[in-house]
Amino acid sequence: MEKIINTIKDNSERFVTGSILLAVVIAIGIIDNFFLVWLFLGVVFMFSFYEAMKLFGIENNSIYFWALALWIVAFFYPNPDDLFFVVAILFASALAYTREFDSKLFLPFLYPASGFLFLLALYHDFGIGSLFWLLVVVALTDIGAYFVGKMFGKREFCPTSPNKTVEGAVGGVVLATLFGTMFGLSLVDFGYAFIISLFVSVASLFGDLFESYLKRRAGVKDSGDILPGHGGFLDRVDGYLFAGPAMVVLLRGLL
Repeated sequence: MEKIINTIKDNSERFVTGSILLAVVIAIGIIDNFFLVWLFLGVVFMFSFYEAMKLFGIENNSIYFWALALWIVAFFYPNPDDLFFVVAILFASALAYTREFDSKLFLPFLYPASGFLFLLALYHDFGIGSLFWLLVVVALTDIGAYFVGKMFGKREFCPTSPNKTVEGAVGGVVLATLFGTMFGLSLVDFGYAFIISLFVSVASLFGDLFESYLKRRAGVKDSGDILPGHGGFLDRVDGYLFAGPAMVVLLRGLL
């Protein structure tokens, strides 16, 4: 217990920022308006896109215009996640036609843009309840992994992120699956709620790991510094960018 108390004290700034972000998300969820959700995700998307550009080492300001244009189109298009494949086709066509097109410019549309398109599609297709379910699973995966790892972690989970432990990863997935299943019962049957929560939690874990890989490759500790105690927006949403697509695919495939 003393370990937990000390951990909370050492990360008070992180918890305060997290609480404020959670309050904003809950308020938006209660209002439950498509434009507001699109606007909120759009703001987070543009900040995350900017941070990803830096991680990928891309310096091309014109690309922000296309990112913004993509998000505006997503507001009107009935299946936002389809737009990623449209972008991929356009990039491949430009590359084939010019033979000099910088293929690296596609990377921030692969990550994080595709993940945000799936998050918008999740809300569009399955409602605000699905986003709250996602929030519960991803948040508890993160929280469980952090505290279980601090208390019982001994074995390194992966060289990509040496601070993560096997015990923490398992603890986070178990906690998220249990509570995620209970929350999911308001939307789907028990079996589906369990399967979706489990796989979404695992996807979230690897979403966090992937961003750690990008940061390690770029030689930085955080993707940004705009969120006190958390780093950048990409540091805060990394798990959702893998978990969101996983939940959309599972809900569409199982229901």
